[in-house]
Amino acid sequence: MSARLESVILENLLHNEEYARQVLPFLQEDYFHERPDKLIFKQIQAHFDDFNKAPDKDALIIAADDFNINKSEYDHVVEVIESLRDRSDQTDWLLKKTEDFCKDKAVFNAIMKSINIIEGKDKNFSKEALPAILQDALAVSFDKSVGHDFVGDADERYDFYHRKEDRVPFDIALFNKITKGGLPKKTLNVVLAGTNVGKSLLLCHHAASTIKLGKNALYITMEMAEERIAERVDCKLMGVDLDELYRMGKKAFKSKIDEIGAATHGKLVIKEYPTSSAHAGHFRALLDELKLKKDFTPDIIYVDYINICASSRLKAGGNVNSYTLIKSIAEELRALAVEYNVPILSATQTNRSGWQNSEVEMSDTSESAGLPMTVDFLFAMIRTEELDAMGQLLIKQLKSRYNNVNYHRKFVVGIDIDHFKLFDVEESAQVGINDDSPVFDKTPTGKRTGGADFNFD
Repeated sequence: MSARLESVILENLLHNEEYARQVLPFLQEDYFHERPDKLIFKQIQAHFDDFNKAPDKDALIIAADDFNINKSEYDHVVEVIESLRDRSDQTDWLLKKTEDFCKDKAVFNAIMKSINIIEGKDKNFSKEALPAILQDALAVSFDKSVGHDFVGDADERYDFYHRKEDRVPFDIALFNKITKGGLPKKTLNVVLAGTNVGKSLLLCHHAASTIKLGKNALYITMEMAEERIAERVDCKLMGVDLDELYRMGKKAFKSKIDEIGAATHGKLVIKEYPTSSAHAGHFRALLDELKLKKDFTPDIIYVDYINICASSRLKAGGNVNSYTLIKSIAEELRALAVEYNVPILSATQTNRSGWQNSEVEMSDTSESAGLPMTVDFLFAMIRTEELDAMGQLLIKQLKSRYNNVNYHRKFVVGIDIDHFKLFDVEESAQVGINDDSPVFDKTPTGKRTGGADFNFD
């Protein structure tokens, strides 16, 4: 049946232009089983690319001279070409059959590719790539959309503009302003900061504030143990520092937890993976297992952090450079966000030049310039001695798909390191921040640009 269907597909590619134009973007050479069918399809596709129409039989036979095949194969190809009947089947029926054909062939090819990877015959992919290969095959479908009609679909566009999008908000006013209310679904958002600046603090703070809003959060950590993440959330929600947390008796601790449980309606699940061992495929399996075993579906996912994730498609080392690897990880995480309809908030390191830089730029992203190309929202966190003395943290927008990046490009928030929390500061603290000059000049007294002097003596 498949062989006959392949012949029907080739016949309609030649004689049914409406059908051919709809299916050619989705058909692939390796979907055809017989070598002559592969060669004929490849030539039909090339003819469409070159001349925007299907070839006739004579053109196909002439092109067969360039197929680099022996006499026996040539005769077989010509025989197949001459057997292709002049037909134009019912397009709707054939489109459905062709879509099913493509799906079946994609899955079959993915399984065979997976077997070669498992047996070590395919050196370009590791076994970790298997889930992504099968996932891509299962996702094959004909896209029925023909695009957005600018004039004809104006009503739908207007409704989109005024539809209240479900977002996961911050508990910091300026973050909500620059993101128009929080992080939208199907997005990848990344904070850029140096070592010990507070990337995990921000992620833990946001996770704690999210469950207080009644939303579910999944925190994936590959840097710290699950308990270390949980203790930071405990400190934030209980309003205690680490010393107080460890001195607290079990009865008092349980009482605090009961209070938090009564005040928050969201759930937080923290999952630890070894550094550089887990990728989007593992996270996908975790999400499915949480749904099945705990009936838990997150509203947001935190990944701590991108640079120590693995890629499901590429194996680190060998011929894979850091640019390609980190970009691949970012693309896979963003695809996961789209697939599960959630925002993902993660972090990345600055490179060495950004460690002591009070004016972090997009170019300071560590390891891969491909990361900023992929993310929806990228912002930097900057700490200096002067800011630490005032209990403040500088935020600088580097890329945003939510708003004009120049709208509050830079601003400060309060930071309480002992209690692992961020907070709004008075408006007067923003004076002189949102311009192109550094937050502090190089004077010995640490004079703040546009504001008051700050003397450490």
